[in-house]
Amino acid sequence: MNLSKTAIAICVAVAPLAAGAKGVTVHGSVQSDILFPEKDYKIGTEDYKDKVLTNTYADVGLYSQFVDAGLRVEYLEHPLPGFEPDFKGWGVPNIYVKGKYKGFELTAGDFYEQFGSGFILRTYEERSLGIDNSIRGGRLKVNALKGFRFTALGGIQRRFWDWSKESRVFGADVEFDLNDYVKSFSNKGIIWTFGASYVLKNEEKEDIIVPGTNFKLNLPKNVNAFDVRTHFYRGGLSLLGEFAWKGQDPSFDNNYTYRYGNALMLSAAYSKTGWSALLQVKRSEDMSFRSQRSMSLTSAFLNNMPAFAYQHTYSLAALYPYATQAAPGEWAFQGAFAYTFKRKTALGGKYGTKLKLNVSYIRGLHHTGGEKFHNSLYGTDGGHTSFFKMGELNYQDINLQLDKKITKEFHLNFMYMNQRYNQTVVEGHGGMINSNILVLEPKWKMSNKLTLRGEFQYLFTKQDKGDWAYGLLELSILPYLMVSVSDQWNCGETNLHYYMATVTGNYRRNRLMVGYGRTRAGYNCSGGVCRYVPASRGFQLAYSYNF
Repeated sequence: MNLSKTAIAICVAVAPLAAGAKGVTVHGSVQSDILFPEKDYKIGTEDYKDKVLTNTYADVGLYSQFVDAGLRVEYLEHPLPGFEPDFKGWGVPNIYVKGKYKGFELTAGDFYEQFGSGFILRTYEERSLGIDNSIRGGRLKVNALKGFRFTALGGIQRRFWDWSKESRVFGADVEFDLNDYVKSFSNKGIIWTFGASYVLKNEEKEDIIVPGTNFKLNLPKNVNAFDVRTHFYRGGLSLLGEFAWKGQDPSFDNNYTYRYGNALMLSAAYSKTGWSALLQVKRSEDMSFRSQRSMSLTSAFLNNMPAFAYQHTYSLAALYPYATQAAPGEWAFQGAFAYTFKRKTALGGKYGTKLKLNVSYIRGLHHTGGEKFHNSLYGTDGGHTSFFKMGELNYQDINLQLDKKITKEFHLNFMYMNQRYNQTVVEGHGGMINSNILVLEPKWKMSNKLTLRGEFQYLFTKQDKGDWAYGLLELSILPYLMVSVSDQWNCGETNLHYYMATVTGNYRRNRLMVGYGRTRAGYNCSGGVCRYVPASRGFQLAYSYNF
């Protein structure tokens, strides 16, 4: 690929500089995911004009005591399936210079930032979802005073290969550690932090017409958002409280209504030797916050609401992933409990037993309808909500995991999951899907270099496409090689098999995966954000190199 040549040229160019400069180091990476697509009418693959599809990235950075600099080259001219049309392109979308001196840090260029839990600001990169909502501008960080941290920033936000000049983002964040000034707190091992954030979105007005009329909406040029939070630690106890508020922000996400946004989150966690517990609750309303009001799907988000659904790694457990409903909002509850039964007890056995229970329960808000304008919500207050009343069930996940070492060589992991997934809320169709999932994962260490791992999963449901079965065998040959074969079978309605075979090799800083098979159409999610991935079949290559 052309990008590989570009990355090599960059490395060659900067290497002499690094070698001749005292205290300067060079680090970087190359990542390329490639698909040779094939037509498969049975699973409904798309038609592709390109014989090769690839998402390829190359990063390089120079690091020294006082100055850092870096850039990233992206080649996405023929992207992998399922990414938005504007995702296509290539170039250098990320470049920065950072100066550092005695607790002060000044960045010019492209950067990522998060205030608090991300209620009003979180910019980040997630390549599997096609998300890169970095800010191009300037940022100042101050950490020169004891127990005090300050951040100020401003710039324009990236949306694929565009940086909107009609929208500007400004923000400031401050955090204060009370324990650094109260001696009794330090003596008792107490860490108590307070924080506050402010974000301003300045966006030029555009012509948004009320459907069926000639009326233009009077859109606010400035949208303000505030966040306050406190975090308390002592021993194994952790308490968090956070509240955010957002001004009127008519957008595509909320049908161009003029409601105020708000979010409240409370979290308590406790851990000690042998067990831990977590309990969280979140209520959010109209907290979709984008730098460009008319955008949809995953682009131009300034914030990211914390996900309260457990992030499953097993294939069938993640078959129906939940996407956080920033607009109109949701009530979300999450609890987790983990306990380790000690060795040489009735339940612990010879090697001990780990038990984990996770519960996620999410409902919509209770809305009362307001007046419409020409049979449209455009330009209205969008109705009203009662704070404590809840709407319909969006998602429920109760899963129990048992982790048991049977012998020195044999390990077994078991999971049971009960799930209720409101497909209408998340995907716009389908109604409620009720499922029960069983997972059995044995692992056998055959020798110091050979490990055989298996996965046997089954999903029971009477909705959607019915039952699914999944099987995987994976052989690890340390330190260089891993071979796996798998099959995901819809044994309910379609009787289709989604088979896959892969070989992965690791050598020093190089990693190469070669595979062939089918990929089921569905949603790929991370942190409550989801991207629809169409069905595909073909040869796959994935290469990465770090230096």
